[in-house]
Amino acid sequence: MNKSLKPMADKVRKNAVKILWYTVFGGIGFVVLLVLLINFRIIGNMPPMEDLENPSAALASVVLGDDGYVLGKYYEVDRSNSEYKDISPNVIKALIATEETRFYENSGIDAKATAAIPFYLLKGDKRGSSTITQQLALNLRNDRLNTTRASNILARGFQKLEEWIVAIKLERNFTKQEILTLYLNTVAFGDNVYGIENGARTFFSKSAATLTISEAAVLVGMLKGTTLYNPRRNPREAMARRNTVIENMLKENKITAAEAAKAKAEPIVLKYNKVDHNKGLAPYFREVLRDELKQWCKTHTKADGSNYNLSRDGLRIYTTINPRMQLYAEESVAQHLKDLQKVFYQQSNIKSGSVWKKWDKELQKLVKQTDRYRNMKADDASEEEIAKAFNTKTEMEIFSWIDTKNPEKNKRDTVMTPLDSLKYMRAVLQAGFMAMDPESGEVKAWVGGPNFFYFKNDHVKNMQRQVGSTFKPFLYTFAVMSGISPNDHLPNEPIVWGNWRPKNSEGSTGGSYTMAAAMAKSLNLVAVYLIRELSVKGFVDFVKNKVGFKANIPEVGAIALGAVDISLFEMLQGYTMFPGRGFNTKPVYITRIEDRNGNILQNFPTEKREVIGETDAYTMVKMMQGVVDFGTAARIRNRFGLKGEIAGKTGTTNDNTDGWFIGYTPQLLAGAWVGCENNFIHFSTTANGQGANTGLPIWAYFFQKVYADKTLGIDPNSTFPIPANMRTDLYLNYDSNMESGAEADDVGNGAADDYGFQEDASGYADQPAENNPPKPAQPANNTPKPAQPATNPPAKPVQQQPATNTPAQQPKATYPPKPGKGN
Repeated sequence: MNKSLKPMADKVRKNAVKILWYTVFGGIGFVVLLVLLINFRIIGNMPPMEDLENPSAALASVVLGDDGYVLGKYYEVDRSNSEYKDISPNVIKALIATEETRFYENSGIDAKATAAIPFYLLKGDKRGSSTITQQLALNLRNDRLNTTRASNILARGFQKLEEWIVAIKLERNFTKQEILTLYLNTVAFGDNVYGIENGARTFFSKSAATLTISEAAVLVGMLKGTTLYNPRRNPREAMARRNTVIENMLKENKITAAEAAKAKAEPIVLKYNKVDHNKGLAPYFREVLRDELKQWCKTHTKADGSNYNLSRDGLRIYTTINPRMQLYAEESVAQHLKDLQKVFYQQSNIKSGSVWKKWDKELQKLVKQTDRYRNMKADDASEEEIAKAFNTKTEMEIFSWIDTKNPEKNKRDTVMTPLDSLKYMRAVLQAGFMAMDPESGEVKAWVGGPNFFYFKNDHVKNMQRQVGSTFKPFLYTFAVMSGISPNDHLPNEPIVWGNWRPKNSEGSTGGSYTMAAAMAKSLNLVAVYLIRELSVKGFVDFVKNKVGFKANIPEVGAIALGAVDISLFEMLQGYTMFPGRGFNTKPVYITRIEDRNGNILQNFPTEKREVIGETDAYTMVKMMQGVVDFGTAARIRNRFGLKGEIAGKTGTTNDNTDGWFIGYTPQLLAGAWVGCENNFIHFSTTANGQGANTGLPIWAYFFQKVYADKTLGIDPNSTFPIPANMRTDLYLNYDSNMESGAEADDVGNGAADDYGFQEDASGYADQPAENNPPKPAQPANNTPKPAQPATNPPAKPVQQQPATNTPAQQPKATYPPKPGKGN
């Protein structure tokens, strides 16, 4: 080299070395500064230490039955939480052997694996270097920010720095067992399932603690590709991946050669059971509960001041639902509706579709509510094109009663026009059923309809239907509190009230019956006579302000026959005062709500208040026992063979539109309603449509199953307690030898004009009974009088009461002593 150029070359070399060192130290300084800025959360999205100590991975909120059984979940992602002791050692072994063999040797970052990345990249091998702790850090970060792994190389590099920092912090603050547990609680197993416990229960229907080597290998194998290695979707790929994991376990001495050979020889036996809002026990209840819990979350805050999130905060909702009773209730509804539906579809106006002739406007409204119509409208289809499509036969799936024990199987493929399918589905009989403890108010079973997948409307709490004669017990309670004895005779004579002429559904008139007999036989004329004599206004005040009904109850005479829309839920609350010894008990279906850590956020105690006296309540129980023993609900004994003390009331409304039965034993109160969504679709004969034929069998089937299950502790031999102030039990004359009345002989409890509804209801709405009550028409001398028992006393008229009287102002009933044997 030219001597004159050597100094210049040395200078260039020195400058290059200086620049290199500046670059190296500058780069190191920049990285250190960047790490510090990230660590102190000046830049980036570094989670605070509090979040790492209490990771907020989204957890599904769980709904539990009264025995701890999981009824369902609410979630954005179906994630569970487990403790280390609740995870099978096979899972830990498979995870360590497959994901990171040096897990126990590093402090969150695997230096060897990280340093080897460039060499693997040069060879085209995209081998990962993230430790389990780093993967956990990424999971926690992404969940907290609701983000995913970055795809941009610069963004991913920045994200990697955050992972390293978080991983080191996790290692400093958690044990290795805790890190493994957190990791297994946050990883995905496909099908929107997160957490090892959920993975085990979804794919194998077992707990994570009981997973075998093969099952653990399947789940751990899925971590590399939740779709590719999903055993439900790709069984062959899942099998190969499982065997790779087992080989890794053998290579790392986690299992013996014999264990590996046995596990690899086993087939993958799935018992897939994905949580689905349409499946499982009590779907209608869970949906009603979801809406109420969302409102609860809006009014309750966490420690940081934010509201609870039902889908992310892992709440544990303890309910009163008894899973066994719930199962019996769902089976009972299905068992009866399956048979009843066959009869209904054979009805001529249903079979031919003529029931829709007068209801074309209603049908068109239903058409416009369908997804098919909305989708075609969105595609700019004309009304003519839509009408043609709705009248063109096509392949479809419809609801059909196939299996009463497996709701998801109640469907079949068919070919029909969309319009016909709409008519078909609207003619499916709906039902509501609820059972509760009348003393504690705990709801034990809740069935809101025949099949939640096809029919979303809940008919327990969210729907109000006309209650018919199930409302009469409140009128008779009002009468008892007004001083009328159950053994007093009341006239069964025709009544003209304005232009309303009520009648008994079986057509009987004339003579007189004891109030107990009138209740048992559900005689409309006696009920109307009572409300007219006692005051409509006084009765409405009683049921609204005393009993506590929230429904709109009009001050008209027809409410004596149940011409008012009320939900099954509210009716059962009203009935609690009978077996509840005069106390109205609000149905309760949540006992407590806990946060993800088991801290109690709220308890839900029983709410009850005294409505009537214990003696009056017992009197009504005895009268309603007559309904079951001698009256309209006698088939509980005759057909279903139920023994023991049972009381209740049937109900059937105009044109057999609604069929009801509400009944109770000393330990359990339950009610059933059956009808169609549209009031104009109903049974054409009272023989089929009466409450004793629609609602009552569901109740009876349920109690048959409950009595047969001795673990439930519902004793058919239990008795209604006699009030202490009654020296002897109450004897009531039910006139048991009189001819059967409403519903007992399939003659119903309400013909079309029984309630006297006019287009404007002017027949009585503008002429309240208490203003100018007309006297009942006197029967002609030749009016036949039903045979009376020889021991019956002569008819005793009701004492006329002032219109303003209330039960509290009127004398209590007096009770005759019980006669001796043989009476």
